[in-house]
Amino acid sequence: MSTDQPVLSLSDVDVHFEKDGGGLNPFADRPTVRAVDGVSLDVGSNDVVAIVGESGSGKTTLGKTAIGLQQPTGGTIEYRGQDIWQAKKWRSDPSIPFDEIRRSLQIIHQDPGASLNPNRTVLSSLAAPLKRWQPELGPEDREARILHFIERVGMSPPEDYAHRYPHQLSGGEKQRVALVRALLMNPDVILADEAVSALDVSLRVEMMDLMLELQSQFDTSFLFISHDLSNARYIAEHAGGRLGVMYLGELVELGPADEVLQNPQHPYTKVLKWATPELGVEEEATEPPVRDIDIPDPVNPPSGCRFHTRCPNATEQCRTAAPRAAVVDRRHHVACYRSTNDTAYWDSDPLDGATLATDERTQND
Repeated sequence: MSTDQPVLSLSDVDVHFEKDGGGLNPFADRPTVRAVDGVSLDVGSNDVVAIVGESGSGKTTLGKTAIGLQQPTGGTIEYRGQDIWQAKKWRSDPSIPFDEIRRSLQIIHQDPGASLNPNRTVLSSLAAPLKRWQPELGPEDREARILHFIERVGMSPPEDYAHRYPHQLSGGEKQRVALVRALLMNPDVILADEAVSALDVSLRVEMMDLMLELQSQFDTSFLFISHDLSNARYIAEHAGGRLGVMYLGELVELGPADEVLQNPQHPYTKVLKWATPELGVEEEATEPPVRDIDIPDPVNPPSGCRFHTRCPNATEQCRTAAPRAAVVDRRHHVACYRSTNDTAYWDSDPLDGATLATDERTQND
């Protein structure tokens, strides 16, 4: 479990960027993609936060922004109280140098092979960051530490794997090398961006178990990004962490994994749960709990609640105003009118094709 003191703190973060036009007129206005909109999130020490959502939901952009790889267009990101981008631009005499922040925030990519130099051995690739960040280590000490980590992630004998090239490794072995490279930096937070999605199903649980075992031993935190709810649920539940759900750039639900899945409050979370058979949705739920299966364009997201165009319980209030995050139970937050006693929602008319079970209102009073 995490402590109350956040290592990373995101406050009302926006990431908007211009989309490539692709047209013949180079002077034409290019549409703006609202990849992340108004997201606030804390990541504590020895914490695990799993973020899940469909393709285009903004989860990867959020993850890269959180560790300083993408500059936000709005809001702030702090590492232990120090604004990351003020430190990078050396403003206001930062209390924590950006180099230290960068070392403390690491990433494991979806395709580890693309991040490994094909012309370097594993030993050479892992030695490079150590030479930069720990120059006091001599060649023998550096190699000994690398071999220890290689063996620690289950690659034995380590001397054999250390002298292999990337093409001589399996996908799972490459991912373990990427995990070693991150851990060698003694990071506070590791962004695992779809880190198990390219692995065979049989290897995913094994890799996630290894990540959790090392996370506990090295007192690091994971920000785990996935489009697969079953993977996100597994790592969040086994770590006693939190599960966050993103939709069109917004964090619509966040809370302890078991609470979010046993008592999902946002209708989009219910859609994701319905689409994941192994989570045990009732057999009678044969149709998706949505009015429309098409996902809106993030360039032009719907007004109000962005899910209202698909929500089976949307009202006119959902179309006109976005709900604020409400506390459901302790750390469980959701941005949905149905979890509150907001009279503007309960008194407004359902949208075409939607239904409103007014008797549910009493559960929220």
